Amino acid sequence: MLWWIKSGQVSQHQELGERLNRNGSTISRWLQTYRNGGLKGLLAQKVAPGAAWKIDGAVLEALQAQLREPEGFRSYGAVQTWLEQKFGLKVEYATVYKTVRYRLGAKLKAPCPQSLKQDAAMMTQYKKTSPPLC
Repeated sequence: MLWWIKSGQVSQHQELGERLNRNGSTISRWLQTYRNGGLKGLLAQKVAPGAAWKIDGAVLEALQAQLREPEGFRSYGAVQTWLEQKFGLKVEYATVYKTVRYRLGAKLKAPCPQSLKQDAAMMTQYKKTSPPLC
């Protein structure tokens, strides 16, 4: 775009917009940014707005290490309690869930529920004689 303008090949925003397949207002905004900050300002990468992570840095590393332990956590509420006791962080349940599940990609180590009335001998016999699921 700048080369076309400097070389005199293009003189109107509308023609630049057609060549670049952009709206004229976008071209105007780019040129205004170039006038104010030069090439450096035009090439600067903008950071999206948003709140900073509540669980970050050393706390996130400690949480990740604790999740790798064999005993791990049984619930996200237990993670909340651990964060409050160990680091003094009061974090909402949803934040803990999103951090553990999506950001760290971890799953809690909760065993499947089993009835207390099950007979252990019958369960082993069933496992030996039942056909495979796959």
